[in-house]
Amino acid sequence: MRPEVQVRSGDASAGTAAALPPAAEREAAPPSASTFSASSITASTTAAPRDPRRRLSDWSLPAVTAGLLAVLVSFAGPLAIFYQAAQAAHMPDAMFASWVWGISIGAGVAGIFLSWRLRTPVITAWSAPGTALLITLFPQLSLNEAVGAYLTAAAILLLIGLSGSLERVMAHVPAGIAGGMMAGILVPFGMNAFRSAGSLPVLAFGMIGAWLVFRRCLPRYSVVLVLAVGSAIAWASGATHFAAVRFEFVVPQLIVPAWSWAGTFGLALPLVLVTLTGQYLPGMAVLKTAGYATAARPVIVASSLASLAVAFTGGITIAIAAITAAMCTGRDAHEDPRKRYVAGIANGVFYLLAGLCGGSIVMLFAALPRELIVCLAGLALLGAIATNLAGVMAADDHRDASVITFLATASGMSFLGLGSAFWGIAIGMLACRILHGPHAGRQGGGGGPV
Repeated sequence: MRPEVQVRSGDASAGTAAALPPAAEREAAPPSASTFSASSITASTTAAPRDPRRRLSDWSLPAVTAGLLAVLVSFAGPLAIFYQAAQAAHMPDAMFASWVWGISIGAGVAGIFLSWRLRTPVITAWSAPGTALLITLFPQLSLNEAVGAYLTAAAILLLIGLSGSLERVMAHVPAGIAGGMMAGILVPFGMNAFRSAGSLPVLAFGMIGAWLVFRRCLPRYSVVLVLAVGSAIAWASGATHFAAVRFEFVVPQLIVPAWSWAGTFGLALPLVLVTLTGQYLPGMAVLKTAGYATAARPVIVASSLASLAVAFTGGITIAIAAITAAMCTGRDAHEDPRKRYVAGIANGVFYLLAGLCGGSIVMLFAALPRELIVCLAGLALLGAIATNLAGVMAADDHRDASVITFLATASGMSFLGLGSAFWGIAIGMLACRILHGPHAGRQGGGGGPV
């Protein structure tokens, strides 16, 4: 019997953004009733429905705790990026609360359904690199156009899911090109984390120092702990406004979609690509290395349907998570792999609760200094930046084109109303064909997890 494959993680999803553990870190567990091979897990998830009383016995404190921690990590890192996007668009707090409601409810419903239906810990979240795209496009792109782009991206992803063509689609995008685009999107956030030292040096250097310590000692919880340290430093220095925070439910606001060429080519198509490369490919890999032979089709279809529903409230694309998924698929969630699906259900429940209380979450972010949000977002993305830059350098047969893609995307260029993400991938694909030939990098793949 093969030993169980254990996945370790140092950070969140998104999403949050962090590096996927090298290949598959394997721990050989001693033979016991709680050690299963991939085939045994698959057999348990496809067997006849179990007695409801047995399902109640599947619930455990470690699984529920893993689901809660995954939500906390997602809100500590990727939500900070989402808050920056709302500020770039000059959105009022009530509208941002509606965005939080959309992404939380969408991720919660999709995660609960998939985990229950597949008996697999499927953790869903919103697209962190897609959120980063928004910051480069707002305020030139209207909120209505953004919602139209969300719907377009969700429809394209739904078609990919229904057709089962994920691998075939990604085979046409060289891995280095995809990694270069994602690195170019995320690198400015990493640089801004250090630029924040110019206005609040004690806060910035304190958070950076805390990140180094926690990344070394408690990598899985580093983002949450850095948020706690940053909040304490900001409070001690009198830079917070916690007195304004109160409990408040969200009233979702419906947004009328609008479609434009800038929205479609500048946001929708890059959003599809970064979601496939940064969410679905590494997210499905996490499940596979943990021993769950789960097909990508139901995951993509269910997540895309959730995306279509919440887009009207400002919720960006919902997809499978990568790093926070690793938090719920390992032995920390439960010794028995057949009972770890409870972590996915618990994660979804906590997302639903967070979505209902989104107004309070918005007030909490508004009470913190801008430098804290900027620094936190940058530190949370360092792992993803490193992974994608490594992918660029590892692209031996199309490295030059990958570097061109990275530079064009990171430049923030805008031409014909289209943003740098579109031009980065367009210029990079053209450069790849001219410099390296039509077959360079066509082994499939994508960027790192976010």
